[in-house]
Amino acid sequence: MLRLLPFLLVIGYALLAWRFSAWRLKRELAERARPLDHPELEAAVRRLGRALEIPHLKANVYDVPAFNGLAAPDGRVFITSGVLDQHRLGRVTTDEVASIVAHELGHVGLGHSRRRMIDWTGQNAIRWVAVAILGRFIPFIGPWIGAMLASLLAARLSRQDEYEADAFAAALMRKAGLERGAQASLLRKLETMGPASSGVAWLMSHPPSEKRARAIEALHAEWDGAGRAPDPALKG
Repeated sequence: MLRLLPFLLVIGYALLAWRFSAWRLKRELAERARPLDHPELEAAVRRLGRALEIPHLKANVYDVPAFNGLAAPDGRVFITSGVLDQHRLGRVTTDEVASIVAHELGHVGLGHSRRRMIDWTGQNAIRWVAVAILGRFIPFIGPWIGAMLASLLAARLSRQDEYEADAFAAALMRKAGLERGAQASLLRKLETMGPASSGVAWLMSHPPSEKRARAIEALHAEWDGAGRAPDPALKG
């Protein structure tokens, strides 16, 4: 039992760190978030809700300038004020904004928030164990290697979640009767809306936008050939 104590302490620390992170996010959203108040965008969100058999589905706005979406652990979905700014300037369409909401609904519907809690806790435990073990046998660079291995695992799991949420959103956009090409077109616009990432692709938490766009288009082609797409459903 004593031999397991360090590992149990690491897991306990990682769990507490995640809970603190979730609490901090909840407080941040309470201070900087508000309901979406935009008739045209609200109408598109309602179409997504009807497709999910949730007639009163709402989206929220997170007041930060970055162009992004967010699925909170409590199931709420957000677009940032940066998204609204780009929509107001005519740089993104209503259906493209709806595709962001659909993607975040995918994270909720597929249970990614709950799964990320487990993954995040496990990854931090792996990080500390790897750093401790490799640091003992490989002085100086051992801790760096351990941290890198944990980061690789985290990035891989996050990229997998993004592809799954993209597929959910693609099916939902079709069912809602929204522009099916909006999702891919928005991803391609992202490349021109900010500086390109200088990170190595396999270390990025999100797959490259062009790769995601092609994967979405391949899904639509596959579903067109089959004559139907999966039926998305929002859980919990």
